[in-house]
Amino acid sequence: MSTREPGSEGAPVSPEVFEHLVQLAALELNPEEAEYLRREMNGQLTAIRELEAIQIPDGLPITSHGVPYTPEISQSLRQDRLQPSSQADDILAQAPEVDERYIVVPDIPRTELA
Repeated sequence: MSTREPGSEGAPVSPEVFEHLVQLAALELNPEEAEYLRREMNGQLTAIRELEAIQIPDGLPITSHGVPYTPEISQSLRQDRLQPSSQADDILAQAPEVDERYIVVPDIPRTELA
């Protein structure tokens, strides 16, 4: 079942709808940033609609890549190696808050679903 309104397919995201989305996402955007992101969103939605319009034959097998990487032509997996970074202290120095060499991030408000 579609949750779209009839006739809304292909309609661009209006400034009012975008402002509602910005409020839901708790973003702080100035008018120029908001208009830029709204245009980008509409561009992405247009691209998605164009991809959806491509006709795919029913018998076409599912693939994860356009080139088949068989074991004969694939590179072997490399061993994972622990390599401490010489830049760790520089990276941690840029973080707004650090606790025992861990970067502290703000809690994201959420609602538990039943």
